[in-house]
Amino acid sequence: MNSLTSKLTEEQRKQLCDLLGNVELSLLYKASVHGYQASAFHQRCDRQGPTLIVAYNRSGYIFGGYTSVEYARSGQYITDKEAFLFSFQGKIPVRIKINSGHHARLDDAGVPSFGQQLYFCYNNQPVVNNSGSNAFSVNTATMYGNDTQLTECEVYKVEKSVIRKGSQVSTEEKPWRNVLWTAEQRDKLMEMIRNYKPLVTSVSCFRILMIGPVGAGKSSFFNSINSIFMSRITSKAMSGSAATSLTTQFRTYPVKDGREGKLLPFVLCDTMGLEEQSGAGLDIEDISSIFQGHVPDRYKFNPTTPFQPDEQKSSRPASLQEKIHCVVYVIDATKISLMSDKLQEKLASIRRKVNSLSIPQIVLMTKVDEACPLVEKDLQNTYASSYIKTKVRRGHMISCLLLQDSERVRCCFVSAGAGGELSVGCAGVLCVTGEELQSGAGAGAQL
Repeated sequence: MNSLTSKLTEEQRKQLCDLLGNVELSLLYKASVHGYQASAFHQRCDRQGPTLIVAYNRSGYIFGGYTSVEYARSGQYITDKEAFLFSFQGKIPVRIKINSGHHARLDDAGVPSFGQQLYFCYNNQPVVNNSGSNAFSVNTATMYGNDTQLTECEVYKVEKSVIRKGSQVSTEEKPWRNVLWTAEQRDKLMEMIRNYKPLVTSVSCFRILMIGPVGAGKSSFFNSINSIFMSRITSKAMSGSAATSLTTQFRTYPVKDGREGKLLPFVLCDTMGLEEQSGAGLDIEDISSIFQGHVPDRYKFNPTTPFQPDEQKSSRPASLQEKIHCVVYVIDATKISLMSDKLQEKLASIRRKVNSLSIPQIVLMTKVDEACPLVEKDLQNTYASSYIKTKVRRGHMISCLLLQDSERVRCCFVSAGAGGELSVGCAGVLCVTGEELQSGAGAGAQL
């Protein structure tokens, strides 16, 4: 009989603890030892407080789920807004948040399940089953390779760590990027933006195009920037959570320095979200037209029919002022490693086009507060979070987005302004501003 020892490596255990935020894991149940029956699970896991299920399949995937509400066989539906699923993507566990905390799971005598969607030890067998409901946005191919046969299933008791002097916690002793979260620094950044001047005299303002998947936070980022300079909460751009893009038009958003202030030297351009299906979301040909300055403000996208420029207007080339001067890829930190292959292919195709036009590029990582509990508690923990540091430095965000070539991408971001017609500085400062000055609005990371 197998001994009751964890199948997780020390690094995997550390990554899961970072994901949960300063916790300790104690192994309660191991299916290969205790059996895959629901009764064996409940005998060892009921009334143990928050628990983490970790499953392993034949294809080498490691995945599972967390619930903050203990198992008690109450027969009731459990509300648990902290519940989530996860899957290791390479060495990093990626969290999949529950879409609604209601009906997070049914607390019955059956096998452990999440949202009446993902069942572990299904039918008391070494099997995982996805019922297809929508409690979680699960891509089974990415989460567990569509391999439903389990080789092991473990359950861990999750307890908050007692922080002792000299103990290792999930924050860095020294932040891995130095950021001053002060009013003085905020004023300095805002003044830099106010005084920014494009290097080319024929251009009065810098046009920044935001591109990203549906729900990544493009419109919300504009609203955050606009709110900062208006000194009040604004929602000029429609934003929210939906399965399809809430933005259906190409919009150009100038920003004023206060209600009666002058226009700032940049325009944020918002687009329809990218979707993996062909004939849905923003079309690649439409993006090319936007780059070249042919698409007018308020043009309504048609996913099935690419933009057709007006013959009279297309007879003359767009001026440099009308073209896009910087591209910002807006990426949801909680979903970066769960992008489908088709969506990655779309992003790679866009990047090739951007490179051919020598347009500077920046990645803006949103929702890091949702990706890491420590950052959720305090946005100033962004650059002290071991989890966020690992997520960025190991290149999972970059490799998923930009052709699995982190060295080329790193150079692209560092030297983005050097080869283009205009400096990327204004866009870079905007990314920093949205992150450091808009507390609670999500955070962005300039790479």
